[in-house]
Amino acid sequence: MSVKNVCLVLMMIVLAGCAGKGTKEQDGLGYGTQSGAAAGAQSGGVSDGSMGQGAAIDESAAAGPRASLKNRTVYFDYDRDDIKADFREIVAAHGRYLATNPGAKVRLEGHTDERGSREYNIGLGERRAQAVKQALLLQGAGASQIGTVSYGEERPAATGSDEESWALNRRVEIVYAP
Repeated sequence: MSVKNVCLVLMMIVLAGCAGKGTKEQDGLGYGTQSGAAAGAQSGGVSDGSMGQGAAIDESAAAGPRASLKNRTVYFDYDRDDIKADFREIVAAHGRYLATNPGAKVRLEGHTDERGSREYNIGLGERRAQAVKQALLLQGAGASQIGTVSYGEERPAATGSDEESWALNRRVEIVYAP
């Protein structure tokens, strides 16, 4: 079994164990604000390369042929907080970047679609952000580099009430500090 496969198995075990935990962590990392729709709906989940408020990122630090640090949105299935297979390499690339750049900091913004109560959606958004945080930590990122916040349904990327819109709203955005 390769090192990459071992890491993936360990990541899935940790994420499965953390899925039910919903502890709230304060940001405190000094970020500027960014609209939830800025990175999600207008670019289809892929940043235009601006990386938040203008922070430049060296992509050579993110090994992995399919992952790019420009991909900063992780989408989730309905009522789930586990990272879909399609997004694991993207999260791993960000984790490797953070591990090799200890001065870099990110805020993980958890979002949900409009279905469910406000309280439930805040909790689900937090669990999604925590799942991405755990995956970043498994790649060697430091806990002090990562802040989390849940917006629940309050900052939709798409405003429709259909499956396409809901799918765009079930996400965690990775926002780098300037």
